[in-house]
Amino acid sequence: MSTHDPTSPLAIGLIGTGFVATLRAEALQRDRRAQLKAVVGYDPQQSREFARRYDADCLDTWHALIDRDDIDVVFLSSINRDRGTLARAALDRGKHVVAEYPLSLDPTEAETLLERSRQTGKLLHVEHIELLGGLHQAFVEHLPRVEPVSYVRYATIKAKRPASPHWTYHHELFGFPLVGALSRLHRLTSCFGRVYSVSGRARFWDGDEPGYYTACLCNARLEFTSGVFADVLYAKGDRFSHTTRVWEACGEGGTLVLENGRGQLTCGDEIAPIEIASQRGAFARDTQMVLDRLIDNKPLYVAPEDSVYTLKIADAVRRAAETGGAIALDSNGR
Repeated sequence: MSTHDPTSPLAIGLIGTGFVATLRAEALQRDRRAQLKAVVGYDPQQSREFARRYDADCLDTWHALIDRDDIDVVFLSSINRDRGTLARAALDRGKHVVAEYPLSLDPTEAETLLERSRQTGKLLHVEHIELLGGLHQAFVEHLPRVEPVSYVRYATIKAKRPASPHWTYHHELFGFPLVGALSRLHRLTSCFGRVYSVSGRARFWDGDEPGYYTACLCNARLEFTSGVFADVLYAKGDRFSHTTRVWEACGEGGTLVLENGRGQLTCGDEIAPIEIASQRGAFARDTQMVLDRLIDNKPLYVAPEDSVYTLKIADAVRRAAETGGAIALDSNGR
């Protein structure tokens, strides 16, 4: 993979100036193997301030950033809707691409991006920092104690009052809830493998501005070829009074419950607490591993093919929610 001159830092272009982009910029600033060269965001003033803070060029358009010959890697930390278009343009210009999830809102487009990455020989990495965090690591570590698993429940509810207009509460900009919040399903596919059937329901509470909602609730049932049944609930907004997260696995060996930063493993009469490490620093680790891959050809912790497969599952949930019926899938998620 690496043809980079190790004596000079990788030149980075960053599209986006929000929270995630800030974490990326800070991680890049701490690593001498990379240099943030150029930035572009939605808001011109915010982009200028961001660029000054990290000593980078502020550009007017993403086209200008991707077209620069001195950019080696493009990090995409922009809104979900535009990510596929940006990734395609960057790959076509011979850039490595690092994208937050989802790679695209359209699974077909995402598959074409995978193929384009193979054709160009350029890295296409889709971030899934939840796999690096303490919650996921605790689940994976203790899961063998309760296997074989029959049932899994994963619920996240984020209360937000008021839910002022933001792109994460917009149908087109964020995408279908379990597409935009792909990590909720990716946690499960990474643990339990292929899915052969999905069903789903979704409800939205519309906001005052067109396209925006103030709350959403999405429920999905996944049936895995491994025999596991999983219920996934994702909800956010002003219709909910408390924020909570519960991840539970029930199996022949016992029950594993991770809830709001605490964990418990029950095996017969034995009940043991589980320590859950912090998620803090996951973006920095992801960034470091990307640089390790590009410079030293070290393996990454997740493959883009796995992310795209989960995207297909999420889109199938969307279709199921629209039709009100279950959707059968083949081994490729179609």
